[in-house]
Amino acid sequence: MKIFNFQFSIFKASKKGSILIYTVVIIFILGMVMLGLLSYAAMELRVTRSTVYREQAFQVAEAGVNYYEWHLANFPTDFWDGNASTTPGPYVHNYADPETGVVIGKFSLTITPPTVGSTVVIVQSSGWTLAAPNNDRTVTVRYGIPSLAQYAFLANGDIWIGPTENVSGQFFANGGIRFDGTGNAPIMSAKQTYTCDDWQGSPCPYSENGIWGAAPQSTQNFWQYPVPNTDFSAITANLSSMKTLAQSGGRYLAPSNKQGYSLVFQSNGTVDVYVVTSLAGGEPQGMDTNRVNHDESTDYNNRTFLYNVAIPANGIIYIEDNAWVEGTVKGRVMVAVAQLPYNSSTAPELYIPSNLVYLAKDGTNSLGLIGQQDVIVTYNSPNNLEIDAALIAQNGAAQRWYYNGNTKNSITIYGSIASNGTWTWSWNEPVNSGYVNTYTTYDSNLLYAPPPSFPLSSSGYQQISWNSN
Repeated sequence: MKIFNFQFSIFKASKKGSILIYTVVIIFILGMVMLGLLSYAAMELRVTRSTVYREQAFQVAEAGVNYYEWHLANFPTDFWDGNASTTPGPYVHNYADPETGVVIGKFSLTITPPTVGSTVVIVQSSGWTLAAPNNDRTVTVRYGIPSLAQYAFLANGDIWIGPTENVSGQFFANGGIRFDGTGNAPIMSAKQTYTCDDWQGSPCPYSENGIWGAAPQSTQNFWQYPVPNTDFSAITANLSSMKTLAQSGGRYLAPSNKQGYSLVFQSNGTVDVYVVTSLAGGEPQGMDTNRVNHDESTDYNNRTFLYNVAIPANGIIYIEDNAWVEGTVKGRVMVAVAQLPYNSSTAPELYIPSNLVYLAKDGTNSLGLIGQQDVIVTYNSPNNLEIDAALIAQNGAAQRWYYNGNTKNSITIYGSIASNGTWTWSWNEPVNSGYVNTYTTYDSNLLYAPPPSFPLSSSGYQQISWNSN
């Protein structure tokens, strides 16, 4: 019995030890699980806090760009956050909780002003909270004021687009439009109906819709009429301001007491300036779009070289005389031809005698041509002519005069045309004067990066792009 009892006691002790080991193992396992859960919970809490801080930092950064959008609306030429232009950024602001008024973060603004000729401002706002200053977010927004060169073609009167004419870009006329050609964007008239003039062909004079003609259905799908009238006077540039800019930091050419000036742009970013001493002879009588006959020549004959000069830093060339403009443009430049105050009988003319093209059509080159009266393609212009520019005929018309039986092959416009009077490069159908084929392609770069001092929309800054990290 003693032996039996001894063995039984050993058995009971062994059993208790096993239970203790199991208990320790279970507690260890539970401890590890709890530790994992706690670690996971802590990690989730850190992630949640980080997400909250990032979201708060984003809201602070966005508040920065919203603030500067307001600032530009009220101070459109201030790109230094109210500081002197010699004070570089970034500009740091406190951000307060809108409910409690307690400062909870900061935003830092970096402002990139527009380049010459551009209206685009880049606002970069970096935001962070005081609780997590290293957890920042950045929002970058591009703002721009649209120019009034938003149309491939803008007319203040009636228009006729013939069957061999093509327009790529928006087309607008305050008058009625006969459209027999092709287009690929909205074609708009301010007229519901109007009485077309006999120069718009048969059956005129006759009451027609604001837009009518034999355009293909694919083009007619773009017709819109009536639409609100466009104030053409709004696109007229401030010539007095341009003259001041030309005299102070640009290039000003006083009356020549000869026939005018010839500008030949060079591909190295300079321009050759000549004084025109005589006009070409042998040119037949021409008739303008107002049906006024002209015996004078539109082409120069002799000219005297004055100098070669770089395109001025502010891009403004102002000429108080007739001017002939041609060549290859590198850079951003505005040529204004005017005499103030305006007098229709003495206002100078702007002539285009030959190809006038950009070195590259990539937005880095831009040319504005403002004729106080007309913008005229000359009699001796090439058989195939290209003009890269934003053209404005402020009081007259963009045109080539009518010369009976004198036809040329094609004219290509890359840019935009704004004409106060009736515009045309060709006459009649079939064409018996001017360019048989015309192609107008809108340069989209003109909307926010027009030539220097080009007239801008009154709408103010608009958001162009938005991105964040």
